[in-house]
Amino acid sequence: MAPSMEFVVTAPHQPSLEDIAAARMRLVPHVPRTPLVRLDLGLPDRRIFLKLETLSPIGAFKLRPALNVVLSRDPSVLAKGVAVTSSGNMAYGIAWAARHAGIAMVAYMYRGAPQTKIDGVRMLGGEVRFVSAQTWWDYITEADRPDAPELLINPVTDQAVLAGNGSIGMEIVEDLPDVDVVLTPYGGGSMTTGVASAVKAVSKTVRVLAVEDESAAPVTAALAAGRIVTIEPRPSFIKSIGGPSLVPQLWPIARDLIDGAVAVSPGEVTDAMRLLFRKAKVVAEGAGAAALAAALARPDLTGNIVCVISGGNIDAEAYSTVLSGGIPAP
Repeated sequence: MAPSMEFVVTAPHQPSLEDIAAARMRLVPHVPRTPLVRLDLGLPDRRIFLKLETLSPIGAFKLRPALNVVLSRDPSVLAKGVAVTSSGNMAYGIAWAARHAGIAMVAYMYRGAPQTKIDGVRMLGGEVRFVSAQTWWDYITEADRPDAPELLINPVTDQAVLAGNGSIGMEIVEDLPDVDVVLTPYGGGSMTTGVASAVKAVSKTVRVLAVEDESAAPVTAALAAGRIVTIEPRPSFIKSIGGPSLVPQLWPIARDLIDGAVAVSPGEVTDAMRLLFRKAKVVAEGAGAAALAAALARPDLTGNIVCVISGGNIDAEAYSTVLSGGIPAP
């Protein structure tokens, strides 16, 4: 593996509304607009809406950033293939985009990632290379990168990733101009940053809150400390959000855009997953239901509240446990 001193770490910048609009135009022929639907819970002081990214062709929002990455790159740069570090959905999205472009694809994943996502990458023709959790994190934070010929896409800090995610926010404000609060799951932070960039460019009053698993809540810890801190995550069945720390290159942008963080428990998340199934017939993975869990856990949030239901790629056994009233094993 190449040492970190051999490459330049590039800090991202907040995507402009023009960047996001351009990304959306690239995506329109390939990615259907996802619906924004009301979840009627009979609450007098708030109206909860679901942005159903579960209805993406890969069952998760990650197709937007992944496809924007591939479509916005010069084909000559992609000639040797594309690679990404991901615990699942971004790998799934890049595999879909690579197949569309007719190029090779590699996913760097850690063992323990949801099997449905590993299988999804392979079914789309992608190659899965397993790395340790530490190596996986080093690739994301650009403390190291693989010695391989493919173009490695950073799933958090790549500008095309941020702009692609911004298309979610653009659709939200078009469908609900008087939105008051947007709740997004926060993993690496690219979705929250992209969505916030779009909605805050249109509305000066909307609040954007980052949602994370209380078992690993680095955003909450960073906001409390006033700086990035390293925490000790506890095992959790909720994947794709939370971690030992924050991606340092993105945090300054995300910090300036978000209006706070909400940490939810695995129990609150499974309650939200069951509610989504019962009331809306929506299958959501843990991270996908986290925004709704946060909306229900925070009675102080009022008005028009949008919960981004980010994905529905959960292993069948784990989902069966949830529907049976339990909490899946980590």
